[in-house]
Amino acid sequence: MTAAADPDPTRRRITLAFSAVEDVVYVGLGVLLASGAIFLLVTTAISFGTSLFAGTLPKEFIALLDRILLILLVVELLYTVQVSFREHVITPEPFLLVGLIAATRRVLILTAEFGRMEGTAPAAITNFLLELSVLTVLILAIALSLFVLRKRGPVAAVKA
Repeated sequence: MTAAADPDPTRRRITLAFSAVEDVVYVGLGVLLASGAIFLLVTTAISFGTSLFAGTLPKEFIALLDRILLILLVVELLYTVQVSFREHVITPEPFLLVGLIAATRRVLILTAEFGRMEGTAPAAITNFLLELSVLTVLILAIALSLFVLRKRGPVAAVKA
């Protein structure tokens, strides 16, 4: 009867070893993401300052917006790694937020780039509208998923 109550010590050691490896990987990912975000933030701030003082900010604004949204995406990924490390569970909300930010980023950049094009061919307009439609449906689906998951509560966690 004690064998059923006490887990096998070998299994417990293996589980602890895998948990330790998982923690090391999460810490490594966190360090890489944090340093990447800081690097992007510094280079974006330098680009912003350079464009501002050179008077080319309106021309460079789309690229700066793209980088700012990329930084936001990396920070959200860092948060996802932090939650996974801290709680040893994988929750879908942070991943959905990353997808939502990425899709929104693409919509903003796509529409800004399209607004700058001159003499656009009909095929380019069709491609633009198709991509914008797919992204809109994707954003709505992710937003609906987030709404449903938030109504359900914290039950939707998967043990890592």
